[in-house]
Amino acid sequence: MPLQNRILPTGAIVAHPSKEGLFMGNRGMLHDAATRTLGRRLWQHRHWVVCVTERKGRTRSIMAKGQYTELFFLDDAVALAAGHRPCGACRHADLKAYAAALSQGAEKAPAAAEIDVALHRARVDPLSCAQITMRADARTLPDGAYILVEGMPWLVLGDRILRYTPAGYDAARARPGSIVTVLTPGPSIDALRGGFVPVLHPTAAGARIRSAVRLS
Repeated sequence: MPLQNRILPTGAIVAHPSKEGLFMGNRGMLHDAATRTLGRRLWQHRHWVVCVTERKGRTRSIMAKGQYTELFFLDDAVALAAGHRPCGACRHADLKAYAAALSQGAEKAPAAAEIDVALHRARVDPLSCAQITMRADARTLPDGAYILVEGMPWLVLGDRILRYTPAGYDAARARPGSIVTVLTPGPSIDALRGGFVPVLHPTAAGARIRSAVRLS
């Protein structure tokens, strides 16, 4: 039976049998180690990061006692939509690129702690803990943003949008020319506009894809 550890672009944490996923996330310890199930808590701290799934040959026991809960994303764009940002330890270069893109020419790029404060304010409602969304013209959105179309999450990429599934992108259609609901939080939209290029799953069909980072 699959564990509840897959994060969707909508921010929901679900159980899904697919093993597809380029990245792992950390929001703190959210699970009961005895049952390997999640409780009601959706985060333990504000440092929601996106990590590589393999680093220096180290292995982890999933949902182990006293350890953070391993959460998994299809790719970077999904993680950004869910409110995460690159990890400063295992993805230091990507965090620097994200911060530089977010600053958009300012004299000094924001520190990770500053990014976390801004992201937390933009990603979840403090009372309901629900994902915060916004409305925008789809024609103005940067590649890598996530939107809702007919209640489903779609990735914006060039003149197309790609439909998300936990196993990969399975359909494409023309980018809408209308106002849509945007899932990706404002700070990450700004970073994408500023030039940050997210790592996309190969099913995104080759458009502006770069290989996922693997640290040795």
